[in-house]
Formats: sequence, structure tokens, C-alpha cells
Amino acid sequence: MSTGEERRQTDSGIEVRTVYNDADLEGFDPAGALGAPGEPPYTRGVYPTMYRSRPWTMRQYSGFGTAKETNERFHYLLSHGQTGLSCAFDLPTQMGYDSDHPRAQGEVGKVGVAIDSLEDMEILLSGLPLDRVTTSMTINATAAILLLLYELVAEKQGVPASAIGGTVQNDLLKEYVARGTYIYPPRQSMRIITDLFAYCRERIPKWNTISISGYHIREAGSTAVQEIAFTLSNAIAYVQAAVEAGLDVDEFAPRLSFFWNGHNNFFEEVAKFRASRRMWYRIMNERFGAKDERSKLLRFHTQTGGSTLTAQQPENNVVRVAVQALAAVLGGTQSLHTNGFDEALGLPTERAAKIALRTQQIIANESGVTDTVDPLAGSYFVESLTNEVEAAAWRYIERIDEMGGAVAAIEAGYMQDEIEQAAFEWAKNVDDGRKVIVGVNKYTEDEAGDLDVFPIDPGLERRQAAAVAAVRARREDAAVKAALEDVRAAARGTQNLLVPMRDALARYATLGEVSDVLREEFGVYQPSR
Repeated sequence: MSTGEERRQTDSGIEVRTVYNDADLEGFDPAGALGAPGEPPYTRGVYPTMYRSRPWTMRQYSGFGTAKETNERFHYLLSHGQTGLSCAFDLPTQMGYDSDHPRAQGEVGKVGVAIDSLEDMEILLSGLPLDRVTTSMTINATAAILLLLYELVAEKQGVPASAIGGTVQNDLLKEYVARGTYIYPPRQSMRIITDLFAYCRERIPKWNTISISGYHIREAGSTAVQEIAFTLSNAIAYVQAAVEAGLDVDEFAPRLSFFWNGHNNFFEEVAKFRASRRMWYRIMNERFGAKDERSKLLRFHTQTGGSTLTAQQPENNVVRVAVQALAAVLGGTQSLHTNGFDEALGLPTERAAKIALRTQQIIANESGVTDTVDPLAGSYFVESLTNEVEAAAWRYIERIDEMGGAVAAIEAGYMQDEIEQAAFEWAKNVDDGRKVIVGVNKYTEDEAGDLDVFPIDPGLERRQAAAVAAVRARREDAAVKAALEDVRAAARGTQNLLVPMRDALARYATLGEVSDVLREEFGVYQPSR
């Protein structure tokens, strides 16, 4: 580096040199480190032909207000070429409260759709081809409840559970680390998660039982390295818990999936995606002795970075989303959500959602990047950066292993402290101008342009509360109470919880009632710091 030249580094603090050459890959073994696409260690992708065979699933995130409104948005997106559904739920649904609960006040339908009972799920999925479309549900503490409601609706529509496909996020460990929508203590949550694994193995074999999420870890302020290190540590904990619960690793691991964030540092993001596949192969092969090759595939969904969106000059977000989406595609994602440019201001409008979908379609159909697999492979810079991201992530995983694993590290506040420090450094660099955010700390404008913002219906909460009260009024109460007592007995024992939960929900027990039984038996998590 010449004297006085500015030092450059990635968002994870990895130094970026002026130029890269063969010296940066001294001793590099392409066969061992890369392999061929669709072959170990899967650095170059989990499928041999990747997007030449079929493009990634374009799964636009939706969910707001009532089930009816969200159903209409689902139909709108499918009619414009979306190939998979992705549903957001409001905070009361995420936290196990019905819409008429005092703690739900002011939050019903605000950041996602309100689902209180089987009736709401019937409305949400009305007219959708559940035997042909896959659905991703961003839900964690109440994931088992939402999955069972989905299964019940499918069966009412004549679609057997064995034919439905999709994903529940179901990743509670990252909630304690980064997001906060937990209900029960970590060890009780792990039981629900492993019960869901076992239930799907028997009844819903095409369902991805968990989407182990780095997305929210990154949204909380982590670096790219921390995102994959902490997420893979959580994944290790889930696999270990399932094995200890008596499941064979190859019975459930092929249905594990991951959820990554797409950020702006283009090459580091590509390196992150490639490194994560190689690391997961090694973890499943060496640590857990998986025999089924599908157990070793890190399949992932990507969502562009919500925290990177700016309220200032929001149209700039169209470009940010395109950059992030292209990195995800070049990194080998299996499905992708692109954020609406107006999401720093509110829920995405129909116009913003359509532009976001068109962004994916332009990349898929006009850019040429889908014509060959892993086109950046062999780049001195990309391979060197992939190696450095991986090495830094292993150092974090080794530290977490020394602490006793992810659950112990979370209980000690280790991951939370590391993310907090990274977020502070990022904010300080933005405030000092060392990190340029266009329209925020450079190239700013005094006047904000007019922009339509998604409208919030002030009467929604009242109507949703009335609807759940009506469900309670017309169901058979004695049968519901008996079914809820069966849930309680299962919680006290060792029976798979989802079996009595399914019966209670089929009798129109509400999400809040089932969650309350488990709250009473498992307790509510109170962080120690």
C-alpha cells in the first residue's frame, strides 16, 4: 500500500488491500476448498446447475392488518409473478396474545397480520393453492401453533399434510440474542422446537422445520462474521438438542434451512454466503457424523437488509436493495425477499412491493448472472475474503464452544455484548462520517419529497378483537377446555406437545389460550441483564 493511501476494510473489519494476486492464495487447494457446484464442501453452491435449472424462489414478505387484507396481498403478488409466499405476523401473534388481550393494545395488525384462531388462518389462506405454493412464516415462539393451523386449513381444503411445503422460522435462540419476541425460557423453548422436528418428520415431511436466522442478528447490529458465527453456533445447539432427544441426525437435518441478511458490502456478503456453506458441511460431517448428504447442505433464504433502508431520500433504497439482492444471487441463495423502498417509513405499499419483486425478476432475466454457477469463483479477492470470513467465524464458534455452547453463551450475555459493541462501532463510524450513508451523512438534501405511506386502519383492532370474541362464543367450550388440559398434561410430561395442541386448535382454541397454558407450565423468560 502506498504511503498515505486510505486504509480500507469490510464491515467486519477485515482489511481490503489495493490489489489481490496469486500470493494471496498461496497453498490454496481448489479441489478441497471449492469442489464442484453441488459437491462437497458446497462452497460453490448446493446444486450442480443452480439457476440454469430454475431460478431462486421469489418470496416477497407480506402480512399486515387482518387475514382478509393479507390474503388479498398474497393474491396480488402471485398474479405479478411471485413464486412463493412469505408471511409476517403482528407482535401479539408473535408473543402468544389474542387481539383482545390488554397487552395487545395498540399493536394489532401493525407489523404483520393478526392470527388468533383457526378461523383467521382459514381466511388468510383462502383460495391459495397450498399443494403448489410454498409458504414461509416468520414466527418463532408460537411457530408450532401457526404451523398446526396451516396444516389444519390445508386438510380442510383437501390437501394432505404430506403434500404441503414451506418453512417456519422457529428459531428461538436468536430471539434471546437479538430480537426479543420470546415467551418461555431457553431450555423449554428447545423442547418445543425438537417436538416440532419430530412431528414434521412423521406428518409434514416436506416442511422445513426451522429457518436458523442470522437475519435478525445482523439487524441488531452484528457484523457479517458475527452473523454466520452466532447463527451456526445456534444451529449446532439445535442439532445437539434434537440428537439428545432421540432423533437421528439424518431424520431431521435435511429439513433444516437458514436465513441470511443481505447487506451493502457486496463482496463481503458474497464471501459470507460461500463460507457459511463450507462451514456447515464441516460441522455436519465432522461434528455430527451425518451420513445423508442432504444433511450437510446449507440451504438458505436471504432478505435484503431492513436496517440499511433510510427514511431520507427513500428512493435510494431501490439501489441498495438491488445491490444486496445481486450479492445474494451471486452467493447462491435458494430464495430471496427484496424489501420495499418505503419500509423505513412504514409497511410497503403495493407500488413498492411490485418494484421490489421486479428487481428480482430483472436480475433473473436480464443480468446474465444466472447463466453460469458461482461466476466469482477463482477470484483472488473473493476466495481470499471467503477464507478470511470463515477463519474469523471459526474463532467465534470456538469461543462459544469453550463457554459450553450457544445456550450457555446466551445466558452469559456473550453474544449480546458482542453485537452491542459492533452496533456501537457502526453508529460511531456513521456519526463521524467514516462510514458514508448516501442521503444521511453525505449528499444530503434539505427538503423531503412527497411519498405515499401505507395507511393504518384505526378501526382494525376493534374489529379483530370482536372477531376473536365471536369465535369463543360459538365454539363448544367444554371440548376446548378438555383439549387445553391435554396440552397441560403433555407439557408436564414427555408426550410430543404438538399432538394435543393440534386437537385444541382444531376445536377453535385460540393462539393466546394455548400459549397461556404453556406460560403457566413453563414460565416466562426474564433476561438477567
